[in-house]
Amino acid sequence: MEKLDCCAEKQPVDSSKQPIEILQQNELPKEWRIPRDLSVENIIGQIKEGVSTRSSISNFCRHTALVSQVEPKSIDEALKDEKWVEAMHEELNTFARNDVWFMVPKIAEMNIIGSKWVFRNKLDEVGLITRNKAGLVAKGYNQEEGIDYGETFAPVARLEGVRLLLAFSCMSGLKLFQMDVKSAFLNGFINEEVYVEQPPGFEDHQHSNHVFKLKKAWYGLKQAPR
Repeated sequence: MEKLDCCAEKQPVDSSKQPIEILQQNELPKEWRIPRDLSVENIIGQIKEGVSTRSSISNFCRHTALVSQVEPKSIDEALKDEKWVEAMHEELNTFARNDVWFMVPKIAEMNIIGSKWVFRNKLDEVGLITRNKAGLVAKGYNQEEGIDYGETFAPVARLEGVRLLLAFSCMSGLKLFQMDVKSAFLNGFINEEVYVEQPPGFEDHQHSNHVFKLKKAWYGLKQAPR
């Protein structure tokens, strides 16, 4: 067998292509490692998406099988999809657990506020759909000032207050925790008498002449953020 010549002459490198190669490699994500002679045009797929791993593909398949990929435009479309029906049942179960309302007979003197469903797909950090969120909100624009609400309030966290809190915790050696309250508005009580219609698509036909009287705050009400 002939021995390979370890001292064989290397092929000359075209210096005019080096700046282009360096520029193209600098634009690629750090996960990409390409040989010198490989052209960027030969890469299949989007370069900015990075490398696809088996774990990311399995997560995509798992989420895709358990959630709906389409946001319905109306309640009629949502009721035809099993995944969105489960999401709406989950929202109504949250109302029941928080004891938000109770059913009362409807009378002519009541100012009844409408309700509607809002459908949103929740995404993770890479853009995969992880959850179908069906939110039941009130039509607050039907409220009458002085009858359904007395004042409105919009809580806003100012950046100066956050910085002051962080500075004080550092000086005092305190440990801060961040918490997200699920359905936060449903934990607050209201003082006014507010009546809302039954959720669209989930009306009680045995009590069709009944409405709900609110005990807790509800998304969409003008006094809910208070």
